[in-house]
Amino acid sequence: MDAITIKYLIIGILVFDFVVERILDYLNINNLNAPLPANVAGVYETAEYEKSQAYQKEKEKIEQIESFFQFGLYLVLLTQGYLGGLYDVVTAHINQSTSLSSISFYASNLIFFGILFIASDLLSTPFSYYNTFIVEEKFGFNKSTIKLFITDKLKGYVLAIIIGGLVISLLLFLIQQLDTSFWWIFWIIISALIVCMNMFYTSLLLPLFNKLTPLGEGELKDAIQTYCRKENFPVDNIYIMDGSKRSNKANAFFSGFGKKKKIVLFDTLVDQHSIPELIAILAHEAGHFKKKHIIQMMVLSVFQIGVYLFLLSLLIKNENLSIALGATGNSIALNLIGFGLLFSPVSSVTGILVNLLSRKNEYEADAFAAQTSSAADLGVALKNLSKKNLSNLTPHPAYVFLHYSHPPVTQRLDAMGIHN
Repeated sequence: MDAITIKYLIIGILVFDFVVERILDYLNINNLNAPLPANVAGVYETAEYEKSQAYQKEKEKIEQIESFFQFGLYLVLLTQGYLGGLYDVVTAHINQSTSLSSISFYASNLIFFGILFIASDLLSTPFSYYNTFIVEEKFGFNKSTIKLFITDKLKGYVLAIIIGGLVISLLLFLIQQLDTSFWWIFWIIISALIVCMNMFYTSLLLPLFNKLTPLGEGELKDAIQTYCRKENFPVDNIYIMDGSKRSNKANAFFSGFGKKKKIVLFDTLVDQHSIPELIAILAHEAGHFKKKHIIQMMVLSVFQIGVYLFLLSLLIKNENLSIALGATGNSIALNLIGFGLLFSPVSSVTGILVNLLSRKNEYEADAFAAQTSSAADLGVALKNLSKKNLSNLTPHPAYVFLHYSHPPVTQRLDAMGIHN
């Protein structure tokens, strides 16, 4: 396939994806006008439901503006060949600065990706700022400060430079040494990294942004330990996270496996729910562990990455792909970007399949919680979570099918037989 054909194929994919997403957004926003679902009516007043609808519309508005901005920017970059032009400029400058080709190769690629990363983040920052300090503030969620917002950004930059730089450098090294056979070695390394991240995320990375405090003695800990003994679910690592430093929204999550497994409860969750509700939420997380959902999703993720890397190996040395993005010759960095654009439809399809499995897992975890704890308590917890977080109670089915990793709360309640 020649460079011109590849270029217009990429643009066509970009346009198609943009149009489909805007149609889905239109359907989703129109569905907000639906009446209050009967199975949550008991905890919602009319004013609260109207507030959740207004919140969703505000969020959608800023997301639409950002989407149009990004789409226009991508079109300019692709049609004018600015990506390739930037790469050529960076490479030429590095080549003038050093006579060592090996250093030039790594430096030019890393600097190129660094420029793209920082530019992309800076362009998205005004939208992130508006969402945090205007939209979230307006609806009573935001607890962040300008200082914390900037600190989070800087920490994100440092992590991206260290972890991203090492991963990209390793990928470039393997491509240099093994040519198109790089993919399976890199697959093994990335798979090991995924396992380590799952095991140590709450120990190494999360504390950089939030404080984790072991759950103290008291009625809640006693109730949790009683439930865990009853269900043979040994977990001593239960933490309270200071989520309230950024938002009033509540959540909980489970990570790791074996002796490294941890349950993290947001402090807002503990403050906003009764002990029976918290036990039901814990039971849901225990259901994910008992049903082996975490390992299942990790294995699936590793398999996906392997497939993508194999496909990448077929294009990584394709000079026409580099030229399609505006370069004057072959570029591994540009081919990585081009691959991501060309195979975005494949990624979308696999994303749909993963979301289908994820939603099935959520139903199974709910069923486990209903069986081992209380369907009524979990139902109340889900309703209150939805109300406190101003969740979308009436998302369009097409939007759910394509984008939701969790079923809408009303469908989860129906599945547990809670209809009012």
